[in-house]
Amino acid sequence: MKALCAATAIRYAAQNTWDLWLTVAQLDTLESNLKRAEGIISTCPACKANFFNLFCTFSCSPDQSLFVNVTTTEEKSGKLLVTELDNLWSDDYGSGFYDSCKDVKFSATGGKVMDFIGGGAKNYTSFLKFLGDEKPFGSPFQINFPRPKGYEEHDMEAVDQKPKACNDTDKTYRCACVDCPGACPAALPPVQEQEYCYVGALPCLSFTVIVIYAVFLLLVVTAVSGHVVYHKRNQRRSERLRLLQDAAPSDDEDEGDPVHNAGVLDRLQKNYSLNSTCDSLFNWLGGTCARYPLLTIGASIIVIVLLSLGWLSFEIETDPVRLWVSPSSAAAEEKAFFDSNFGPFYRAEQAFLVNDTGKSGPGPVLSYETLAWWFDIESQAQRMTSEKYGLTLKDVCFNPTGSACVVQSLTGYFGDSFSNVGRESWEKQLRHCTEQPGSQECLPGFQLPLQPGVVLGGWEKTGDILDSEALIVTWVVDNHPEGSAEEARAKDWERRLKKLLLSAQDEATEKGLRLSFNTEISLEEELNKSGNTDAKIVIISYIVMFFYASLALGSATISAKSLMHNPASALVESKFTLGIFGILIVLMSVSASVGFFSATGIKVTLIIAEVIPFLVLAVGVDNIFLIVHEFERVNHCHPDEPLDIRVAKTLGRMGPSILLSASTETITFAMGAFAGMPAVRNFAVYAAGAVLINAILQVTMFVSVLTLNQKRVDSRRADCFPLIKIGKADKGDMVEYGSDEQGPLQRYIRKFYAPFLLDRKIKVAVVVGFLGLFTAGLALIPKVALGLDQRLAIPEGSYMINYFNDLYAYLGTGPPVYFVTRDLDATKRVHQQEICGRFSTCDEFSLATTLEQESKRPNVSYISGATASWIDDFFFWLNPAYDSCCRENGQVCFENRSPPWNTTLYGMPEGEEFIHYLSKWLDSPTGEDCPLGGKASYKDAVIFNPNTTTVPASHFRTFHTPLHSQADYINSYASARRIADTVSDHQNITVFPYSKFYIFFDQYSTIVPLTGVLLGCAIAVILILSSILLGSFATGLVVTLTVTMIVVDVIGAMALFNVSLNAISLVNLIICVGIGVEFCAHIARAFMFPASNILDSSRNRYRGRDARAWTALVNVGGSVFTGITLTKLLGVSVLAFTTSKIFEVYFFRIWMSLVVLASVHALVFLPVALSLVGGDGYLDPDSVGSLEGDLAARRYRALLPDDDDDSDVD
Repeated sequence: MKALCAATAIRYAAQNTWDLWLTVAQLDTLESNLKRAEGIISTCPACKANFFNLFCTFSCSPDQSLFVNVTTTEEKSGKLLVTELDNLWSDDYGSGFYDSCKDVKFSATGGKVMDFIGGGAKNYTSFLKFLGDEKPFGSPFQINFPRPKGYEEHDMEAVDQKPKACNDTDKTYRCACVDCPGACPAALPPVQEQEYCYVGALPCLSFTVIVIYAVFLLLVVTAVSGHVVYHKRNQRRSERLRLLQDAAPSDDEDEGDPVHNAGVLDRLQKNYSLNSTCDSLFNWLGGTCARYPLLTIGASIIVIVLLSLGWLSFEIETDPVRLWVSPSSAAAEEKAFFDSNFGPFYRAEQAFLVNDTGKSGPGPVLSYETLAWWFDIESQAQRMTSEKYGLTLKDVCFNPTGSACVVQSLTGYFGDSFSNVGRESWEKQLRHCTEQPGSQECLPGFQLPLQPGVVLGGWEKTGDILDSEALIVTWVVDNHPEGSAEEARAKDWERRLKKLLLSAQDEATEKGLRLSFNTEISLEEELNKSGNTDAKIVIISYIVMFFYASLALGSATISAKSLMHNPASALVESKFTLGIFGILIVLMSVSASVGFFSATGIKVTLIIAEVIPFLVLAVGVDNIFLIVHEFERVNHCHPDEPLDIRVAKTLGRMGPSILLSASTETITFAMGAFAGMPAVRNFAVYAAGAVLINAILQVTMFVSVLTLNQKRVDSRRADCFPLIKIGKADKGDMVEYGSDEQGPLQRYIRKFYAPFLLDRKIKVAVVVGFLGLFTAGLALIPKVALGLDQRLAIPEGSYMINYFNDLYAYLGTGPPVYFVTRDLDATKRVHQQEICGRFSTCDEFSLATTLEQESKRPNVSYISGATASWIDDFFFWLNPAYDSCCRENGQVCFENRSPPWNTTLYGMPEGEEFIHYLSKWLDSPTGEDCPLGGKASYKDAVIFNPNTTTVPASHFRTFHTPLHSQADYINSYASARRIADTVSDHQNITVFPYSKFYIFFDQYSTIVPLTGVLLGCAIAVILILSSILLGSFATGLVVTLTVTMIVVDVIGAMALFNVSLNAISLVNLIICVGIGVEFCAHIARAFMFPASNILDSSRNRYRGRDARAWTALVNVGGSVFTGITLTKLLGVSVLAFTTSKIFEVYFFRIWMSLVVLASVHALVFLPVALSLVGGDGYLDPDSVGSLEGDLAARRYRALLPDDDDDSDVD
């Protein structure tokens, strides 16, 4: 006893007053308890000194009568025994004692020693009360620590000794920085957080573009106002001059007619050699395919079949890790390193029992009846056996001590048995255990304190634990390598648990409660359900587009007049079969792309399976509309030409336009192949291949099918049933020579829409309005958030949606995070000092010290709680003062060592001796006599090689703060990465952070610059290709600007519709670029190479760029609207009915925004921009007829004035 109370003995020995008043049994108990406490608190000398001094003074002081007052005794075996007493200590000592111990960490559990020696006390009065409470492994009798002020016994005097401070000037008592904030040599440097520039509430980017647009708008208003004033003034001057002049012309003056036909003087004269070459090639290709249709179709099918053989190697990638993270990325390599060294992260099954079903909102969930029911549910989970392997929880659970599974539940406060729950006493027991979770009677079977925030939630609102709105339970299951037999066994048990909890959900509902849960297999199963639901919606969308395409294609030649005159003609003129082949070609191109790239080992993802057919169908149908409409126009203009010539003219006209859109789309999509994320890269590769193959099939196979279809029409055979000849379908009724082939939409564009749009005032309004829309898109870019809420990936109605809601709302602790050292030789002193934290020679910015310092600023670091430092606990385990810990050959380790064990680290083992003792420590169990054993806490935390005497890997565990949003997860990952990089750079070692969720959030560290690079490169490709293929940099620039405006406006719509930026939305933004080109390319080419017959009909109205813009709208505007806009609009509208939230948010919202924005930009802004700054046009070598040919083909109808040729447009 004197050895334990050495300091006290020395003090009283100097006074010659040393005495003992306890019995031998009580002394033994005191000695045992002090030794047990020593193993926990000795890492902080000040805390240990104060702890020992209190009990040693109480036990050995000759002045007990002044501060010890026996209040209750009992007689036993003829002796009077003390059962309760008052121990009077000053407030200063009590407060200083508590302060010296409150921050001391017990790294083996990641908690604080206060959880064990003080029951988790939050102040010194609670701390002293816990120390004095009579308990089996505590005080042998009740010791009360009353406050001196107002104590009734006036002749008593409180002990008023000065406690040792944890940052004491005496280095003998000074604690390490990790256990005492005041002992830290210096604060960590401030974190240079990413600063966002704001002007008031607006981001600087938003403010800047708004100011620029406001200035632009002011200049426009000023210019327009000045023009109006100048025009009116000029008009008044002209009127005054006209009054002064003779109105009648002089005989000497030429009365020539006004030059109304000035447009003829502006006829195009130049040819563009590249366009002429493309025209000739496509003309030849179209003629060849038309002359040999069956051979072309057969050859196409053979090629597609050969490419599709790659389906034999078809694989779908469903692992989220391999989907969103590049195998060569740091996160993937770090996860592989962690799993290979420490094993896969454990599996967690979690449930929330919540009381929020009442009309008044959430309320207390705890009651005696609820506890009785929930104890039974947990008991069933313990006893149940899995269906396939007959496993119980004990067979699969995480069991670090070998005696009990880790189940974090409030049932642990009651010894995991409902028999310990008293109807009248359960509330008191629960309060006690949540206030002092380290109390022996509150420890669960696995002997680690249960923090209230881990097992109860929602009580923080009132501060009363009995007001908890949620009861939280976590079953921890061992994890194993993917595909292993052990993993299959764990999944088997999880399926059985899932059934139990699904059944318990119904029971909870009957009790007015709600149960939500998640098992490790739940997310994958629910995602598969979502995929099945999405597939149905996507298929319906395909069918809608298919029927629309088939009906719309037929409407090009079936008019209401011909249908009323001869209904039988509709059976012949219908193009339903042509639409079927168009869809089949799309499916063939997808099949060929999937087959080819599957053969090369590139796996398919769910995004590819669901999006690419839709994408290719949308693009493919557009080209089909353009080809068919152009072919009908050629038929009307050149009905007497041979069929192969008509087909050749059609492809010669539309082929270069298809080349422009297909090449830009293919290269744009292919740019995504340079992305690191496999999901984006694989999508880009498959999409580029499918679009390219689809374009090739359309200019070959579809042209051949079109030829065969026209032969069927010419022979008056029924569509879909070509063996049936419709005799009543007179050819004269089907093709009316000299009739106007324009449909209602094209006539509307010709007579109303195009003239209205190209009015000068309207053009100014369009430019101002669309630049305003572009400004709004730019201003909204900073508002786009990052992340992908898990709840969106789950179908509506899934039981997991409530689970994620409860997880964010109620869980009071964050996920564990491991800081891993790699290739660090911890057997050497210099490296030991780089990672340790509790010894005087540890580096001031060592790994353990840095983590402790970071935990003091959780709002920045997202780190909370103590760090489990294996090297500190290992060295303290060697302390000979813990004579029950390290023993060898019956002797206490390091007992007679020279130099002796000390806190300077000098004399600690190195090299082979280090490995020798390390292996012993990792096999040492944790127990009451030695709580520092490494087997339970660190068995898997340190990897060492006994042959090379090195430690290639180890980890230091701590915890994140509670994470309640995607922003929290992203920021916590960035913070952990910052901390690891700081330690690595400072210590010149390799440290990286790892937590289970990091692998999914690594993408957000690079997704913003990646998005910028991919979209920027795609825009650059569009500028280069469009300028080359259109023969004009100005027109290419207009097209590029329009596509850029579309993409920016879509990003702005993402901010408005709460669509965050992640890999899925990045894929959709790449699609936006490609589809934006599809909308713009055909109008731009029709502007640069206008059809001569349509351009000639614009005489008397327009000239120059206005004439070509009008021609482009009349020529392809209808096809763009019906073939591109309406097709996509109908297909996308179906997605609104999906039950998958992720499809509704990331596909329907983005695609609907894309269709609307791209169509208005292509049909409104682009023609206006081209009419203002478009490049000089060229002669189209394969335009449908010259002026003379057009007159002949139309039986001289063009000699008659059009009904809209009278009105000139200024």
